[in-house]
Amino acid sequence: MAHFTSLDELSTHEIERLIGRGLQLKQGAPVQPLPTKTVANLFFEHSTRTKCSFDMAEHHLGLHILPFETATSSVQKGETLLDTCKTLQAIGVDALVIRHGETGYYEQLQQQLSIPIINAGDGSGQHPSQSLLDLMTMYEAYGHVTGKTIVICGDLRHSRVARSNTQVLQRLGATVIGSGPREWFDETMGIAYRKMDEAVATSDIIMLLRVQHERHVDDYPFATEAYHERYGLTEKRMKWIRPDAIVLHPAPVNRGVEIAEALVEHPQSRIFDQMTNGVFARMAILERAFETSTTKETR
Repeated sequence: MAHFTSLDELSTHEIERLIGRGLQLKQGAPVQPLPTKTVANLFFEHSTRTKCSFDMAEHHLGLHILPFETATSSVQKGETLLDTCKTLQAIGVDALVIRHGETGYYEQLQQQLSIPIINAGDGSGQHPSQSLLDLMTMYEAYGHVTGKTIVICGDLRHSRVARSNTQVLQRLGATVIGSGPREWFDETMGIAYRKMDEAVATSDIIMLLRVQHERHVDDYPFATEAYHERYGLTEKRMKWIRPDAIVLHPAPVNRGVEIAEALVEHPQSRIFDQMTNGVFARMAILERAFETSTTKETR
């Protein structure tokens, strides 16, 4: 059994092995089907990319997907997440992919369940599968991240993507800086703050973040146009970036807010490549969860 709840729990060797396996799968490496295994996807928060790419990854691996809808489940009757998961384990589910609004929800489940838990996002905590696909995209562009400078721009305080990526990138030898509204900068992440103009011009990788409206207790303090001009990747700022720099965004993208409309499909943008890579990264995660012979051979 191999949980996948935070990249902090994996060695750098294991992380790079998963990146390599994802890239192999993208290039057409053979897959050992898993038709005898059943997985349930429990998404208690809205999702398009993460849920659909897990669905697609499971399809490519030949897994049986047990349908689960939170709106029609016994959660609506007051059943706890733990009891829901124990029920699914009891009826024969072999692994659970879970997105939940509670930060660290998986800690109790790891102690109580005997099947793999794959964290598809927990509150403002971690988003390890997103970090893995982001790393895949970076390795695809450069072959490594050692010595690279990555700026993460936007709503850092509320972003599990920013938190997961910062930790793993630093472990892999990259320099991470932050930019965006100062009031949304998180000092506890242990990174330096740079103004947007400087950050964009001096970074190898520019990672833009969506404003996490659903996690703000106060009203959104910026008009769309003002945010874009002050903290977004405008067409003017795009002219300042390095010729070999790449632009990332975990999406959903708010065109004209975090990034200018015309730049989403810019040649240096890798936003849709990230989405493609999400399927193969999640295939690698699922293979690891079931410890197939394919993954053992690539260790």
